[in-house]
Amino acid sequence: MRNIKRRRFMAAAVGSAIVTSLPARAQAEGKPITLVVPYAAGGTNDNFARLLAEGIGKELGRHVIVENKGGANGIIGASSVARARPDGNTLLLGGTGPISLNVLLRPSLPYRFESFDSVAMLFDGPLTITVPTSLGVNSVEELVAYGKKLGQPLLYGTMGPGSVTDLYGRIVAKTFGIPLTAVAYKNNSSALIDLMAGRGDMNYATPVPMIQNARNLKILTLSTGARDPHFPDIPSVVELGYPQLQTSYWTALLAPKGTPAHLIEEIAAAATKTVNNEAFQRVLTENGQIGKPGGPQVLDAQLQSDREHWGAVINENKIVIN
Repeated sequence: MRNIKRRRFMAAAVGSAIVTSLPARAQAEGKPITLVVPYAAGGTNDNFARLLAEGIGKELGRHVIVENKGGANGIIGASSVARARPDGNTLLLGGTGPISLNVLLRPSLPYRFESFDSVAMLFDGPLTITVPTSLGVNSVEELVAYGKKLGQPLLYGTMGPGSVTDLYGRIVAKTFGIPLTAVAYKNNSSALIDLMAGRGDMNYATPVPMIQNARNLKILTLSTGARDPHFPDIPSVVELGYPQLQTSYWTALLAPKGTPAHLIEEIAAAATKTVNNEAFQRVLTENGQIGKPGGPQVLDAQLQSDREHWGAVINENKIVIN
């Protein structure tokens, strides 16, 4: 009799453990996903994040919450994701600046490349070489000639030391053989106001705001390998004979290191389908971005390319930010 009671107790205990553990796992994978955006609300990246959250949520049948954690060049938001539980419920809308440049520039950073798992590449965008129309320069060749004749450095706007625009300016100076001096701004709008007013000579921001101010600004080239079909009248840097100026800045999804592979695969598939959606593609085009959807391997390749490309510029110029 005692043995029968004992067996019943063990069976009940095992059954209870199964009932307890299975819903816990299901609950973990059924919680809302938090998509951390390392920028303030209201910007372009925030708009993309909300479209992405809607698409991923629809594909996975889950609620996706966008959480803005801006500040410190993306470090605050990226750090929070690096510390999060690797259960597939926290994602980072990462990019060239918050991930690659921060890691390569800042030795005391609280995260490294290895702090994240790649989930999905989303899109990237070209830079421009733009001058004010008042400069009287209409081509790259004329710009180089002007810069060599001027006898003093040309001024180019950046988003601060170590930003994509700052580093790109260093590549441009070396390639063209002309002296350039970086001028840091809080945002690109301020830089464009000064550029249009003739208080600057060059800017490398994305093409859309430049085209919107075409009366005062002239795009000389895009940092692409071939002409962008959305901007057919603008030559590419490769077309002009400057392949070393080809570059872009990317946006992708990352997760805390150790996130289960099957969850990464599911989220990557949902993100890829969302980016390929016609409505998302239309918004990309409106903002001068190019869809580049792909899984973890595509993002891994991009991160390795950044190590080589931006790492070389940073090392050559001995740039360290503490």
